[in-house]
Amino acid sequence: MPVWCCRCSLAGHFRNYSDTETEGEIFNSLVQYFGDNLGRKVKAMPLVEETSLLEDSSVTFPVVIIGNGPSGICLSYMLSGYRPYLSSEAIHPNTILNSKLEEARHLSIVDQDLEYLSEGLEGRSSNPVAVLFDTLLHPDADFGYDYPSVLHWKLEQHHYIPHVVLGKGPPGGAWHNMEGSMLTISFGSWMELPGLKFKDWVSSKRRNLKGDRVMPEEIARYYKHYVKVMGLQKNFRENTYITSVSRLYRDQDDDDDSQDRDISTKHLQIEKSNFIKRNWEIRGYQRIADGSHVPFCLFAENVALATGTLDSPAHLEIEGEDFPFVFHSMPEFGAAINKGKLRGKVDPVLIVGSGLTAADAILCAYNSNIPVIHVFRRRVTDPSLIFKQLPKKLYPEYHKVYHMMCTQSYSVDSNLLSDYTSFPEHHVLSFKSDMKCVLQSVSGLKKIFKLSAAVVLIGSHPNLSFLKDQGCYLGHKSSQPITCKGNPVEIDTYTYECIKEANLFALGPLVGDNFVRFLKGGALGVTRCLATRQKKKHLFVERGGGDGIA
Repeated sequence: MPVWCCRCSLAGHFRNYSDTETEGEIFNSLVQYFGDNLGRKVKAMPLVEETSLLEDSSVTFPVVIIGNGPSGICLSYMLSGYRPYLSSEAIHPNTILNSKLEEARHLSIVDQDLEYLSEGLEGRSSNPVAVLFDTLLHPDADFGYDYPSVLHWKLEQHHYIPHVVLGKGPPGGAWHNMEGSMLTISFGSWMELPGLKFKDWVSSKRRNLKGDRVMPEEIARYYKHYVKVMGLQKNFRENTYITSVSRLYRDQDDDDDSQDRDISTKHLQIEKSNFIKRNWEIRGYQRIADGSHVPFCLFAENVALATGTLDSPAHLEIEGEDFPFVFHSMPEFGAAINKGKLRGKVDPVLIVGSGLTAADAILCAYNSNIPVIHVFRRRVTDPSLIFKQLPKKLYPEYHKVYHMMCTQSYSVDSNLLSDYTSFPEHHVLSFKSDMKCVLQSVSGLKKIFKLSAAVVLIGSHPNLSFLKDQGCYLGHKSSQPITCKGNPVEIDTYTYECIKEANLFALGPLVGDNFVRFLKGGALGVTRCLATRQKKKHLFVERGGGDGIA
């Protein structure tokens, strides 16, 4: 049985926990202790106020998760002790995988060799554990089958690892901010999290189920409900904004440069003797009901980045892009349409981008009878276009857009079409104050058009301003910003630990898994890694190697 210890707010105060207590009970007692000693604000949120920081008085969590979207929620679920097992009568359609699963049917997937299980599997993620977990939850989904999951879940409270999930808004993350008029790209069942079928939940919320694709606001409500029904609320803290995540010290074998240490050698020696090492310091503030900010600081042995990548829309970085008629998100554009700002306009809307968000904007304008100029750098035959990866029968509206991209392109011999005109292999040179834009073709030919608005939808970047160098050093290309496709965080593909920073994990869009289907694999990888390390620590303690541990 794991034994946790923590240095409490009275110097030298320690408590020895009995083997009959679960980690959850221990964690709750710690929160209660700190709440009683630090005041009402901490009771509402078990984080230590900056003004209360004493060297020996702050809570140290085994895991702090930054981001409360589906990645953070799923990781909290598994760290709370939920374990996936092969169902008693399940037979996976992949015979080789099924044979491997049968070899250790008595073990949870968390306790098995993920590299061995995922070997030879193929899917729409570059991360093998993501492909593995997806095929266990949705066997042969990419072939159009709707087979049930081969897994069932058990709550094993002795596997609970104390953690806290920090998010800006309610559980669900960016799903609460998405434009409500569009269907999700994925089926509802692909958006669900382990242990709660989306169909079961949504059928209790609405009578008329038309098709399998759903609205973003339904997904947001589902995620919020999921946290409640799974009993995860105690781990979640809303309205929190992170300003700094810094490493407190680096081991000698990690970095010999003493300048990288933020605390004294004496403090380092004290912390190394603890069961839970203060590897990370997390600072930020919580926005409370009256709008004021309450600063906090806490410490963690491990930090998991689950922020997603929707924080900062990408810009063209061209002249005039900051004019008020240039939007950079669907919510901005949707709000302008809903407020009637573009009603009756004869000049077209310029939409820049060739992804699904740009397609959503085109459909939004098209359905509102607003003419569209669509500019994108790629050829319409480019095999990497997302439209080529979507079955026509399942995504008719997106294939309608792709059909227009191919058949309604601009030519020098004709004028703009009344509803939609595409400009393949073009880019925007500049925007002018008189609401005109300058386009340039791949051959160098320039064209000028009058607009009613412009919408630039060319991707987004995560906000990692709380990390050193904006987190760039964690990417495959350390000199460039982190992006989902072009420069994801470089991780060990089986543990999701950052290659360039020990005890720092990343999952979800930060590592290239933009679909909810695949980000759940990150939770599996991180949980297995932490559970394995926890077991090694306990063996070390039991054999008498844990000198100084309560």
